[in-house]
Amino acid sequence: MEKLSSPLFSIITPVLNNKNGLLKTIESIKKQNLENYEHIVIDGGSTDGTLEVIKNEKNITKWISEKDKGIYDAINKGLKISEGKYINTINSGDCYYSSESFNIINNYFEKNNVSFIFGAVLKQKVYYKYEPEKMLWTFNFYPAHSSGFFIKKKVHDEVGDYNLKFPCSSDYDFFWRLIKKNKHKGLSTKKKEIIGVFEPGGFSANYGVFKHIWEETLIRFHNKQNKIVVITILILRLIRNCHKAFIKSNKI
Repeated sequence: MEKLSSPLFSIITPVLNNKNGLLKTIESIKKQNLENYEHIVIDGGSTDGTLEVIKNEKNITKWISEKDKGIYDAINKGLKISEGKYINTINSGDCYYSSESFNIINNYFEKNNVSFIFGAVLKQKVYYKYEPEKMLWTFNFYPAHSSGFFIKKKVHDEVGDYNLKFPCSSDYDFFWRLIKKNKHKGLSTKKKEIIGVFEPGGFSANYGVFKHIWEETLIRFHNKQNKIVVITILILRLIRNCHKAFIKSNKI
């Protein structure tokens, strides 16, 4: 791919030992009708042939291959070398829903004075409603750092890097800073305007639900949410998930 002087989109893909998933993602990007983008791949030191794919793929604009401190460290590295007006992170194995995904997002930015767009994403069901008020009560207010989330680079730079203290939920911390602290506004595409598709499993599946709950609780404290509210939410979520685990164990 010929290097662009000022790409509209910077697409960042973190990968580790997922050669086939990376190939799937690359093909999805190649199909985009809007071609004004750079594709940045950050490899964590793969040993399964992923690096050979990266080296031989002309559509990849920039890449780094070295050991890192996890997926958010990889994303931070990609952000530092990105040059596009808008940033999107798409994990290896995930893909864009159609060849019009970039065009849809670009049209939303051109017609609306917002800092970021939550494009509808397909993950067993379609997630499409952006409801920031739910951040106060739940982790799953929207699938974060996904193929559907696009943000202006200048805004991302203002909010800052992902915090490596939170290895499985740093995107949630980022949204706290983006929406609650820095007061940036965003919107979502319509349900029928699906932008991205999640691969089953993936990064989040490597962490158990209780790890997510605990780390989210630390993030709430870190971002100075009311302590009574934080503890109440923690207790309710633990009760709910213990109940789910109990029911599941009795069905086995």
